[in-house]
Amino acid sequence: MTENLKGLKRTALCTAFNEADIGKTVTVMGWVHNYRNLGGVLFVDLRDRSGILQITFRSERNGELFDKASQLRNEFVIAATGVVSPRDQEAINENMVTGKIEVLCDELRILSKAQTPPIYVEDNTNTNEAVRLKYRYIDLRRPEMQHVLMTRHKIVQSAREFFNKNGFLEIETPMLTKSTPEGARDYLVPSRVNPGTYYALPQSPQIFKQLLMVSGLDRYYQIARCFRDEDLRADRQPEFTQIDVEMSFVNTDDIIEINEKLIAKIFKEIVNVDVKLPLPRLTYKEAMDRFGSDKPHIGFGMELVDVSDLVADCDFKVFRSAVESKGSVRCINAKGCADLFSRKQIDALGEFVKTFKAKGLAWISIGANEHKSSFAKFLKQEEVDAIIKKADGQPGDLLLFVADSNKVVYDSLGNLRLEIARKTGLLDDQNVYNLLWVTEFPLLEYDEEEKRYVAMHHPFTSPMDEDLELLDTDPSKVRAKAYDIVLNGTELGGGSIRIHSTEMQNKMFSLLGFSQEDAQSRFGFLLDAFKYGTPPHGGIAYGLDRLTMLLTGRKSIRDVIAFPKVQNASCLMSGAPDKVDPKQLDELKIKNIE
Repeated sequence: MTENLKGLKRTALCTAFNEADIGKTVTVMGWVHNYRNLGGVLFVDLRDRSGILQITFRSERNGELFDKASQLRNEFVIAATGVVSPRDQEAINENMVTGKIEVLCDELRILSKAQTPPIYVEDNTNTNEAVRLKYRYIDLRRPEMQHVLMTRHKIVQSAREFFNKNGFLEIETPMLTKSTPEGARDYLVPSRVNPGTYYALPQSPQIFKQLLMVSGLDRYYQIARCFRDEDLRADRQPEFTQIDVEMSFVNTDDIIEINEKLIAKIFKEIVNVDVKLPLPRLTYKEAMDRFGSDKPHIGFGMELVDVSDLVADCDFKVFRSAVESKGSVRCINAKGCADLFSRKQIDALGEFVKTFKAKGLAWISIGANEHKSSFAKFLKQEEVDAIIKKADGQPGDLLLFVADSNKVVYDSLGNLRLEIARKTGLLDDQNVYNLLWVTEFPLLEYDEEEKRYVAMHHPFTSPMDEDLELLDTDPSKVRAKAYDIVLNGTELGGGSIRIHSTEMQNKMFSLLGFSQEDAQSRFGFLLDAFKYGTPPHGGIAYGLDRLTMLLTGRKSIRDVIAFPKVQNASCLMSGAPDKVDPKQLDELKIKNIE
């Protein structure tokens, strides 16, 4: 039979003890990580969230206790009381925090027995992820997983401490709210007391945090749960967490300045990195032109080079046609890669860019005396020389070209430079953190399917003052007071200065194709609030899951969420989503679909 804790109290976590505690009687509790029965001596590695402490049983000390300890197996939960003692010199383990001590056990209680677990409770496991997620409660016992969740906790506490010291109020916003579809699908919750009506789970606290600014609360933050019914991938989950921020009477520089201080504090406390401030800034246009991405990785070169002017009148139809169609011809210079990539590998890169709708990949392999190329025979020698010069080509370099619409060129080369960086080891150093801001995003983008403009960030983003006249003449050229913070090619967070006047907000809704009735139906409570005095305001939201993933060197946000979903938005551990009792559906006036 298992025992209980009656009359027993844990002294401390396993790794709280050291040589200064030798001679003290202590009680520790945890899981049997490993055991070694050497005959008259039995060693148990006891594990809790802090680490491992060796518990030693000697038959000569207490034969009955030794026999009881011989029943122990991996993952049994035990409580052990004994005397902290120095290890024998030859048994010292310098790789353990508690490697110089052990506890000579005088009392053992078996609190819970365990079957052989389906996965090993050890780091660097090769266990299939689906099995790990099905038995997540065991997977989370592994030290590396506990470290990740403890780091996540520290990030949240660091942020809270910063905001509390800088005049922010932590305020909760509703989980059950109104569906205002504009972006991802909402998760809907049927109302029992109002049959036929539905709440929506919030995609973000956006409208409510703006209303808090209308309410005069000035500075708000929240560790906010958010929900989006969209297709999943490595860095996306149906439910996720934001570090959410909003401020009144501020401009873009004010928000960037205080958030840089927040980031610097988190990086220093979590990974002991001193972030040099101010962070570099790129406009959206510059980021796209140089890196082909609005979340550029600036930790290596291979920047895009526009050679459209050099090939506009050339005899190579692929290049010439792209320029004539108002597209462009651009290349990247993979320095020193001419001999690293075979023709077969270059062809594979061509297939890679086709996944981004490129029609193909042209190339020049620069040699000391002659060049190899997929297209040079169509160009004059002086045209080839001019291209190589503009791309800063040197012997041993590999120039890679895409000719198409600007969007396809950016997507293709932006992703190709990352692919080559991965293949050549440029991204291997996990301890390098390249942070920057991307600013002045387009306010709108045109959706070909819906035949209308959609907001690039969201409908509450303010246009730049210099571009207001373009709202009536050329909305596609209007820049937004929007900004993203990027780390190593991943967006950490984004925000904007908000629209704070009813007139401008109505104009924005009109540009997005909303009738006055639609706008009032979806966002009437916000528009009504604006009538009663609204301060200029703005904010930002960070993806806590992404931030934790990057600071812990994990490859997927599933690794930094305690109980994540898989790609079809199901939980392998609990079995959610699942069918419910028909009576529950009857109460909600919902027809049961078999």
